[in-house]
Amino acid sequence: MYLVAICVVVGLGVLIFGLIRMRQQRQRRELEKFSIEPDELYELWNSKKVSLYDVRQPLDFLAYAEIIPGATRIPPKDLAEQTAHLPREHDSVIYCTCPGDETSRMILAKARALKFTHVKLLKGGLGAWKAKGYPVEPYSKPFHLDTAS
Repeated sequence: MYLVAICVVVGLGVLIFGLIRMRQQRQRRELEKFSIEPDELYELWNSKKVSLYDVRQPLDFLAYAEIIPGATRIPPKDLAEQTAHLPREHDSVIYCTCPGDETSRMILAKARALKFTHVKLLKGGLGAWKAKGYPVEPYSKPFHLDTAS
């Protein structure tokens, strides 16, 4: 009797693990579909055929007070108010400095839900851009240090 119960519990554990793993792989494939490498972005950036949006949290801006030239700063909490001004049918790229691009992934999901069809996230964020030696400039505009997201 105990052996059957143990087998059922182990089987359920394996099933749950498998389902979680499948979900993670699906999310990873989805993320890859809507990601852009720094080299690809650099080509678009040079051709002026892309809108860039820096979606870093305010505290991240304190640590790295720089921005990709031509990028527009949009605090994540203000995205809903800003969507009316963003182009829906034009190539747009968002970036942050979070490990694993967490903020960018959250913003990407919101943008996709709002029917933005040409939005991607910069794989590796600002750090990957800078690691390639691509330009950044100091961010000198004042911003409110509201940490609510």
